[in-house]
Amino acid sequence: MNDRYQSPLSERYASREMQYIFSPDKKFKTWRKLWIALAETEHELGLPVTEEQIEELKAHAEDINYEVARERERLVRHDVMSHVYAYGQQCPGAKGIIHLGATSCYVGDNTDIIIMTEGLRLVRRKLINVMAELAKFAEKYKDQPTLAFTHFQPAQPTTVGKRATLWLNELLLDLEDLDHVLGSMKLLGSKGTTGTQASFLELFEGDHEKCRKADQMIAEKMGFSSCYPVSGQTYSRKVDTRVLNVLAGIAQSAHKFSNDIRLLQHLKEVEEPFEKNQIGSSAMAYKRNPMRSERIASLSNYVMSDVMNPMLVASTQWFERTLDDSANKRLSIPEGFLAVDGILDLYLNVVDGLVVYPKVIEKHFMAELPFMATENIMMDAVKAGGDRQELHERIRQLSMEAGRNVKEKGLDNNLLELIAADPAFGLSLEELKACMEPSRYVGRAPQQVEEFLAEVVQPILDENQEILGMTAEINV
Repeated sequence: MNDRYQSPLSERYASREMQYIFSPDKKFKTWRKLWIALAETEHELGLPVTEEQIEELKAHAEDINYEVARERERLVRHDVMSHVYAYGQQCPGAKGIIHLGATSCYVGDNTDIIIMTEGLRLVRRKLINVMAELAKFAEKYKDQPTLAFTHFQPAQPTTVGKRATLWLNELLLDLEDLDHVLGSMKLLGSKGTTGTQASFLELFEGDHEKCRKADQMIAEKMGFSSCYPVSGQTYSRKVDTRVLNVLAGIAQSAHKFSNDIRLLQHLKEVEEPFEKNQIGSSAMAYKRNPMRSERIASLSNYVMSDVMNPMLVASTQWFERTLDDSANKRLSIPEGFLAVDGILDLYLNVVDGLVVYPKVIEKHFMAELPFMATENIMMDAVKAGGDRQELHERIRQLSMEAGRNVKEKGLDNNLLELIAADPAFGLSLEELKACMEPSRYVGRAPQQVEEFLAEVVQPILDENQEILGMTAEINV
């Protein structure tokens, strides 16, 4: 197979489970289940479809004669009719009632909805497992003070755990979107060539109620609560856009996380997992590149751009149906799912193995803390009898001097020494150092972590206890 193109999504990134959901075998077996559901419905609504015919169809639901279908498609150039023919070869008694009254979109579109729904369920399972690992990380490091950054400049401190809740909160928003879309997925049903159910109205001899029942019965047999109430030949391609929007939302969140990890790894504060025999660079043997986080970013860029495909398709469908959606859908939908599957496996793997370096974090924190503690220092000096306006100006000047020492001379931050030497403050170096307790400057960060996890995240994890415990193996 080295002499032809192979998708890296299959070879390197996506799980076997997600690959099977979008495999030909899954698709064609679902076609047969839909043909069985149609036959059962027509039998139950009084059409001349016998139980024996249905049993014959069920007997060959799984053992698809692929070679017969391929040979037939080479002749007739129609995938659905080729599989109708192949199924009929295995079920001669039921041959005449397979696909009765239906158009190709009966199996094609209904299968697409079924497969996307299964794909969303797998994405949901992985997303919640990532959330569970992030929750553990946030809880573990809720009290670890660290520099916060705005504009990637040192700002008022936070904690490592609080920062993790920001990543977690974005996944929570993604879960809300996913659950909304997943809960609104409906089948196309049996709508016919232009969505009017004309062929079924003919079969049921003008009985409108039976036509309506057929849709509902097929939906229930396939595990759905209902069908879309109106359609052309296809379900609205806007559904595909809604689904890809959910995937792109997850990609956005994962990209943000990967950016932060890459920046933290540059600072040597937090590091993604690095295996014993892993090579970081072919030239620089000492390097520990954040390649998994970089891969998350790369795949996320693909998914965020992929969402344009179903938008373009949905906006350019003509009237009740055109076929310029087909080739695009075959690429954009499966590959969007496979990419997000790979992203979530990487996300889970990275969070599960994140390495935190508290000593480096503390070193960076303490280098900046004197600047951040100036408000507290000034208040202490005012309490000791100093003039606030005078002290504010003095501390501004001393801060600038300390800043020059750091930036221009490469010295350590000596602001505390400069303040201690200034009689206007009346504070000793020991008293000033006593103000340098990091936990004094993180505000409510630890409590916010506790509250967020207990009140928002844990109820979700409790509701989904049965799907927790996943691990992710990375192929490369």
